[in-house]
Amino acid sequence: MPRTFTIAVFEGDGIGPEIMAPTVALVRDVARRAGSFSLEFQPVPAGAGHYRETGESLPAASLDTARAADAILLSAMGLPEVRYPDGTEISPQIELRMKLGLFAGVRPVFVQPGQDVPLKSPRVTDIDFVIVRESTEGLFASHGKGTVDGDREARETLVITRATSEKLFDFAFRLARRRKAAGRGKGLVHCVDKANVFQAFAFFRKVFRERAAGFPDIRAEAAYVDAVALSMVRNPWDLDVLVTENMFGDILSDLGAGLMGSLGLAPSADIGERHAVFQPCHGSAPDIAGRGVANPMAMILSAAMMLDWLGHERGNGEMVALGEALRRAVSDVLADGRVLTADLGGTAGTDAVAAAVGAALRAPVSA
Repeated sequence: MPRTFTIAVFEGDGIGPEIMAPTVALVRDVARRAGSFSLEFQPVPAGAGHYRETGESLPAASLDTARAADAILLSAMGLPEVRYPDGTEISPQIELRMKLGLFAGVRPVFVQPGQDVPLKSPRVTDIDFVIVRESTEGLFASHGKGTVDGDREARETLVITRATSEKLFDFAFRLARRRKAAGRGKGLVHCVDKANVFQAFAFFRKVFRERAAGFPDIRAEAAYVDAVALSMVRNPWDLDVLVTENMFGDILSDLGAGLMGSLGLAPSADIGERHAVFQPCHGSAPDIAGRGVANPMAMILSAAMMLDWLGHERGNGEMVALGEALRRAVSDVLADGRVLTADLGGTAGTDAVAAAVGAALRAPVSA
């Protein structure tokens, strides 16, 4: 009897619903091909638009649904003109990370044949690395807790704990091991920090060295964040797994998306011990909302990551394989180059790109 998995769906703001709808349709199509599982999607309200209407950005009922689900799909959230009273943007995705303990933010960076990328080198298609961003601590631990002393000064506090750092580093080493076994990685993890300036990062690096001892098959290196940023544009093909603090990871992830040619190609996951959220790295782009021109690929690739994670967590190899098939379908559309959105140099709309991915997904595999 096929097992049913429940997916909580946050449609988001701006272009969020436009890229979520075709993604859910594609994943439904994938699930129909499965013999060992089925998927049930549960839409739940949250976001800036919901806050504007109700005064709540993440209702308790939505959080409960997310907590009970097997996985969470979340589209772009936030609107520039809708803010909390303290002036910060509405960001339920951060609340989910904190409340569900999603400590590992996974940001893949890759270049497929046919992608038009800013880095001009014959080796661009060798770019395939992952940023693992701690997602509950670091400077973001101060989210909603900062202080402003009149018009004189403002303070935010960076927090790094041993308990979370140990889980983070173990996750990064296990990921490097999996990538190496799959032929995609070098068996290398870099701890990215600023240990030469801040005690918190010296502590971060110390814990990294301790955890590395438990993974003798994986090479462990450490590097300062500024040096890594330079490496990302000079020799990104030498990188494998980069593990870092929350704010550094936030910035480096966008640089990684730039290497890929567009935020519209950048998927992500925030993973904890029991729960995981999958969402595109880009924002809600309200300037193009409603026009049907947004790139859905990052959302689709995030859904592929969801299938891969859920398959590994629940021991379902068919789900892992179908997640990889969805990822390959996106790669095929990119390589073909005829059906792309404007951010990738094309003229196609959201639905046309999703339809092309669907066609590639259903196409027979050549011998």
